[in-house]
Amino acid sequence: MTPLTLLTPSQPNPHQPLFVYLPGMDGSGYLLRSQLPRLAPHFDIRCLQLPPDDLRDWHSLAQETLDLLAPLRQGRPLYLFGESFGGCLALMMASQQPDCCDRLILSNPASALQRRPLLLWGSHLVQWMPDFLNAISALGLLPFLAALDRIPAENRQALLDAMRHVSSKAITWRIGLLRDFRIPPEQLARIHPPTLILASTLDHLLPSLSEAQDLIQVLPNAKIHHLPHSGHACLLERDTNLLKILKQENFLTKQLSMNH
Repeated sequence: MTPLTLLTPSQPNPHQPLFVYLPGMDGSGYLLRSQLPRLAPHFDIRCLQLPPDDLRDWHSLAQETLDLLAPLRQGRPLYLFGESFGGCLALMMASQQPDCCDRLILSNPASALQRRPLLLWGSHLVQWMPDFLNAISALGLLPFLAALDRIPAENRQALLDAMRHVSSKAITWRIGLLRDFRIPPEQLARIHPPTLILASTLDHLLPSLSEAQDLIQVLPNAKIHHLPHSGHACLLERDTNLLKILKQENFLTKQLSMNH
C-alpha cells in the first residue's frame, strides 16, 4: 500500500509550533495554499497527502497519521487542522489519542454528511462513474463546494485540480467512510484540547453550522467561529484569514501569543 505523505509547503520552521493540515475529500494536501503566506512565519507547517487511490479504513488512516507526526512534535505545541473529510480524520485521531495535539481546529467537518440522506443515497452512484466522467462532474459540484464569487480565479482552478486528483474508486471509498463515520459521545468527551470549529453558514454541500452546534455539546472545550458569508471550501476565499481568526478567538498557545 502506498504510504501516506507529509508535504512541507513552506520553508521548515523547526523552532515554531507544528501546524498540520488534514485535507478534504481530494486528499491532495494543496488547498491550504492561500493561507500559507500568513501562517508560515509563525508555524512549522505540514500537509497530509493521501494517495489518489487510497483505500485505508479510519483506524489505519488515524494511526498512520499519528505515527507520522510523533517524531516531528519534539515537545512543540501541535495545531491539528482538519478540513471537511480531514475534520473527521482529526476527530478520529483525537478520540484514539486524546493528547495528540494542543489545539484542534475543524473546518466544516464532513461528519455532517449524516444529516443529508439524499446525498448519502446519491453517493452510491459514484462507484459506477468512470474516472473521466468523475473529472467532468467536478465542474458541476463547484457551486456546492464553494462560494465562487468569493474565491479568486487561481484558487477556483486549484480546487478543480484537487478534485480531479482523486480516482472515482477512492471517492466511493471515502464517501463510504463518511457514511459509516461514528464516534460514540463518550469518546468525543475525552477530547480535551481546546477545539475551534469553523462553520460556514452558506455551506450548500453540508449543514455545517448545525453539525458544529451539536459537536460543541459533546466536545468539552469546543467553540464555534461563524463564517456567515462563506461556503464549504472557506479556506480558499479571499476574505478568510485563518491566522486572524485564531487571534480573534484567543486560540494561539502562549508561545505564539508572545510573538504577536
